[in-house]
Amino acid sequence: MPRLCQTDGLSEDQTEILKAVRQFVDEQIIPVAQELEHADEYPTEIIEGLKELGVFGLTIPEEFGGLGESLLTYALVVEEIARGWMSVSGVINTHFIVAYMLIQHGTDEQKRKYLPRMATGEVRGAFSMSEPGLGSDVSAVSTKATRADDGSYSITGQKMWLTNGATSTLVAVLTKTDEGAESVYKNMTTFLVEKEAGFGETAQGVTVPGKIDKMGYKGVETTELILEGHQISADQVLGGEPGKGFFQMMDGVEVGRVNVAARACGLAWRGFELAIAYAQQRKTFGKAIAEHQAVLFRLAEMATKVEVAHTMMVKAARLKDTGQRMDVEAGMAKMVASEYANEVVEDAFRIHGGYGYSKEYEIERLMREVKFMLIGEGTSDIQKMIIGRSLLKDYQLR
Repeated sequence: MPRLCQTDGLSEDQTEILKAVRQFVDEQIIPVAQELEHADEYPTEIIEGLKELGVFGLTIPEEFGGLGESLLTYALVVEEIARGWMSVSGVINTHFIVAYMLIQHGTDEQKRKYLPRMATGEVRGAFSMSEPGLGSDVSAVSTKATRADDGSYSITGQKMWLTNGATSTLVAVLTKTDEGAESVYKNMTTFLVEKEAGFGETAQGVTVPGKIDKMGYKGVETTELILEGHQISADQVLGGEPGKGFFQMMDGVEVGRVNVAARACGLAWRGFELAIAYAQQRKTFGKAIAEHQAVLFRLAEMATKVEVAHTMMVKAARLKDTGQRMDVEAGMAKMVASEYANEVVEDAFRIHGGYGYSKEYEIERLMREVKFMLIGEGTSDIQKMIIGRSLLKDYQLR
């Protein structure tokens, strides 16, 4: 077996899950990814196959019909799927974040209501924090939930960059609420908004206008979400208590950063595979280009970056599984994996030469997909701010 992206200390169950997913990727995703991606076509058959494998319920506890696996298992599954086609991993990412937030913060009633149907993929989750006028400045959220005399709420605002915005039927939406707290972060609430799948008006006061056209990350839809006086009951507040939305969302973002790191690892892994295969097939000056020192050195550097990114991603996932705070480790893993993935895929592109610019070759798709890793779940600059501020606290002079 090739030595890259191996993980020590896995259980028999974890090993069998990864083996099944890898086989599915090799047989059901890679052969059709190019055609579906170029057509920007939703991978319906692939998603149905992932449902059968139990991927949608991978981390949901067994009592709710899931497999009860760890974040590490999930991250390794995402890495495998992204190796086949990054867009497919996006289909399950926001679903997983919503399930995670329900497991960690939901009321018992909310867990019973949603988790069993999320485990089967009947209910599909989406995660909505960003807005058109803000990026990483979550404190600037303007979508407002106003409480009525009967305790219910009316939500109005515009959300942006919803992965699975159309196919989802349950959206975790961060809003402003007036809780009377001095801190803006304690005046935010997460609501569980139910809607129908599709575009247009998908629930009372909820509209999904259409699909945003993107340079990559095709197949899976990215949308806006417009809320105009959406009426929602108080029992749809995540955890049942308003004012905790910011902290719930940040907990979800931490696992989201591990997910993006895993996706970047999968892209880097595939980029290396394509490069080392092509370098042995393509000949110049009477020998395979892999035998030229310049290409050989490039391959060695690529493999090292793949391995470093994988190792940091695994460390962050394992730390999160212990329940410890891991904003630094998640930030480091996301930053390193996304930057290295871009470098590895670009090196693979260079090794392909002129053929890498042709849509006939898979590396052209990877070149477009990997750019999303630089901005998804916070740019590298944002990760550096998080890491740097935490390090100053840890190493403060006394």
